[in-house]
Amino acid sequence: MNRPDRSPAQPATDARRRHDPQVRGFASDNYAGVHPEILAALALANGGHQSAYGADDYTAHLQDVVRSHFGRRAEAFPVFNGTGANVVALQALTDRWGAVICADTAHIHVDECGAPERVGGLKLLTVPTPDGKLTPELIDREAFGWDDEHRAMPQVVSLAQNTELGTLYTVEEIRALCDHAHERGMLVHLDGARIANAAAALDVPMRAFTNAAGVDILSCGGTKNGMLFGEAVVVLNPDAVRHMKHLRKLSMQLASKMRFISVQLEALLAGDLWLRNARHSNAMAQRLAEGVRGVAGVEILYPVQANAVFARLPHDVSERLQKRYRFYFWDEPAGDVRWMCSFDTSEQDVDGFVAALREEMGR
Repeated sequence: MNRPDRSPAQPATDARRRHDPQVRGFASDNYAGVHPEILAALALANGGHQSAYGADDYTAHLQDVVRSHFGRRAEAFPVFNGTGANVVALQALTDRWGAVICADTAHIHVDECGAPERVGGLKLLTVPTPDGKLTPELIDREAFGWDDEHRAMPQVVSLAQNTELGTLYTVEEIRALCDHAHERGMLVHLDGARIANAAAALDVPMRAFTNAAGVDILSCGGTKNGMLFGEAVVVLNPDAVRHMKHLRKLSMQLASKMRFISVQLEALLAGDLWLRNARHSNAMAQRLAEGVRGVAGVEILYPVQANAVFARLPHDVSERLQKRYRFYFWDEPAGDVRWMCSFDTSEQDVDGFVAALREEMGR
């Protein structure tokens, strides 16, 4: 029997704010909270009953939103997180004996606890890159031996846009990589955890370097750009993919209350929120880089093209600075660090950090 919505009861637990909301850091765009427009969308989707496991109105409407970005053949499969998106997407393109060619700095290789290999059953064939970007020549270092039963078969090339080093592929570079992979009988996966930052920096639609360039499947990020949780596997080439629904469930990425992932993706992608957030975080990274360049003894390591700044500075300075602002070492023995900006990073945050850096370098 249908019942009217009821006001929630007063929580029995002692719920209170347990952090200082004024504290900012540069450790990760995952540290940021949830964008207010996405919180509002979550509240809108709450109340009443909706079918579970993706058979809800929000997930159905999300398909139209995703197709407006990635073409009429695109289909979105919401998942819980980025590692899950990558594992599901790569399994969808490979056989049990399949291998994936990727950069040695790729997130799927360095930061996913072996999940693509242990959970997905894949072999990763990594190649070193100077800037995190693959080239046709680098792909060919591992693109061989398809008929050799003693070797895992290269079936997929996995790109990241942005790369783990904060660098970007141009549209032409991704198109050339897709053409090269397809000519050799391989498919292409794009890890788009920060795809919005790439589109904002290149000033092109997301489709320009995904479906229009020949990418077969996409891990489409949302958490790093203002969502509470959730990403989506977007199938761009349905001819290359089989049994996505079963793979998602098998990989423990099927949300029962999927409407709360789908409504976030809709809020992010239906209008321009994804672009506004990305443009802002990119602009803050540029402001940070400009400020850092004026500090003697600090070296910026890679081009600052999206919302990441990689730098090298004395180890003791970093340790002191970490007590004032959170950030991570990237290569601690070398003194390399990574500073990330997010949708809620302010100019005051950046300027305060640069001032603190200058003070610590002057000690």
